[in-house]
Amino acid sequence: MSSATARHILVNTEEACNDLKSQIEGGADFAKVAAENSKCPSGSQGGDLGEFGPGAMVQEFDEVIFSAELGKVHGPVKTQFGYHLIEITSRTD
Repeated sequence: MSSATARHILVNTEEACNDLKSQIEGGADFAKVAAENSKCPSGSQGGDLGEFGPGAMVQEFDEVIFSAELGKVHGPVKTQFGYHLIEITSRTD
């Protein structure tokens, strides 16, 4: 069965999401940006969501986790919770 590990940052607006993505792509530390900006409780762990399988997360999130390139920052990804930046840290198929 497939599984993945990922970290994310959750914010209220697409604009904020794009701004944080620019900061990370410019060299800011993902975990530090997550701790300072994410409205998800995982922010205190640098956005780390641990390991999970398909279907554990909302569909929009799941699609990115199990199809997009590893080690890159993806987003903004819109879900019912807000806008996410997602970094897939590992995946097994």
